[in-house]
Amino acid sequence: MNSLDWAVLIGYFGVMVAIGVWSHKRVDNVSDFFTAGGKMPWWLSGISHHMSGYSAVMFTGYAGIAYTYGVTSFITWSFPIALGIAIGSKLFAPRINRLRSRLHVASPLEYLKNRYNLPTQQALAWSGLLLKIVDVGAKWAAIATLLSVFTGVSLNQGILITGVITAIYCTIGGLWADALTELGQFVIQLLAGLSMFVAVVVKLNEKNIGFLGAWDEPALHGHEKPLVGPYGTVFLLAFLFIKLFEYNGGMLNQAQRYMATGSARQAERSARLSAILWLVWPVVLFFPMWMSPLLVQAQKPDGSDSYALMTEQLLPHGLLGLVIVGFFSHTMAMCSSDANAIAAVFTRDLAPVLSARARSWGARSGLIAARVTTVVFLGLSMAVATQVNSPAFKDIITVVITWVAGLMGPIAIPMMLGLLRAFRRSGPTAALTSWAAGLLAFWLVNYPISWNVDGGVPLQYQVSVPLAVSLVLYVLIGYLKPEDTPERVAIIEKVNTDSDGAAVPVPAKAGDDVVGAP
Repeated sequence: MNSLDWAVLIGYFGVMVAIGVWSHKRVDNVSDFFTAGGKMPWWLSGISHHMSGYSAVMFTGYAGIAYTYGVTSFITWSFPIALGIAIGSKLFAPRINRLRSRLHVASPLEYLKNRYNLPTQQALAWSGLLLKIVDVGAKWAAIATLLSVFTGVSLNQGILITGVITAIYCTIGGLWADALTELGQFVIQLLAGLSMFVAVVVKLNEKNIGFLGAWDEPALHGHEKPLVGPYGTVFLLAFLFIKLFEYNGGMLNQAQRYMATGSARQAERSARLSAILWLVWPVVLFFPMWMSPLLVQAQKPDGSDSYALMTEQLLPHGLLGLVIVGFFSHTMAMCSSDANAIAAVFTRDLAPVLSARARSWGARSGLIAARVTTVVFLGLSMAVATQVNSPAFKDIITVVITWVAGLMGPIAIPMMLGLLRAFRRSGPTAALTSWAAGLLAFWLVNYPISWNVDGGVPLQYQVSVPLAVSLVLYVLIGYLKPEDTPERVAIIEKVNTDSDGAAVPVPAKAGDDVVGAP
């Protein structure tokens, strides 16, 4: 990097802070801070939803997968995300929007107290908070890794720089600041991605390698296959199922984008826009990564530095700074949205149980608590980031795929399926049992069992078994021990219809057929 690249990077940081300051004027209460008061346009919500699903892990961990295996990086990552969001646009997005518009909650988990009971809400809230600290920690480590490649700063210095800038704008402006910065970040990503795409095509032409003929090169042998290595059919199906829950609200921050729109219909349109972007745009971003074995020699065994090395070699100064800003934009978008979601969970779900004083917070004190919680969460995640490459967490991609995907299911199953009529029989017993058993399954599969299996348990089973255990138990216990009281059924009906006059079904009895479809 030279002075021009640094100017682009510093200018970007300045714009992000300025957006946070401007957004501060639109935040008057907790609802504005966490859900934009339900006033966010559907197209801004869709772009924000899309951007909040990225991070620099794509340019490190998934760049390594693309470098090693080829197009499976798209087939087993962004494609199932796009399909999952498309399904969720009908199944989950409208219902999550009604959590705000009809139940008047500001946290995606706030409704669980009435849908199940207080212990269930607390269990899911605390476990979701702890998982997000680890998840965001991996994201900080990813962007710091890239920053170290380009600037030579240490990992910890990189974590501190990005974390502090993000803390400033998302703490000041809340969800409005997150969404508006993500819109700017989307534009930056568009310019940076297209620049890198063109640079790679030009370099291939200089080597007399055609746009399509590149796949015949020996260095890319087998890279055109959609499912290779540990990323096979079982992994794809498991990942699709996981992303159906994760990217439609299971990881909380995407749920806020649905809640922020003005109506259930707008939330559905928001999800569809995000799904289209996930289907089309990652192809442009991944193409240079697929071609990277023809252009650079990765220094790390997993190839996670290949994209950064290629960027340094192919782009002139100025454009190099723009692409680096693109790296930052991904991670800061995701981390700021996660921080806002977790602040909502702590402020609305956890603090009122821990403190009587929190139950009487007014508009001003609630906002202060939300902002303090955001800073604390970011600080904890930055501390975790310094340990990502330790033996406990292993490398970045291990944390993101194994820990996050494996642990998300047991938390998301009760939260997401609890919205649907078809699962109205599943009550607190089903929710808590499925949650606890899923976490236990994750620990068993990834540690004691894996230690005793030659070569360890395959990745697809590490991430799918916990979710499968949770899903089966949630449905089975709901059938054997229905707990659909009139109060709980009324909650479900409120999120399944826009009308106040909907009839409330009679609670089911054990052995009855389930009535109603999602």
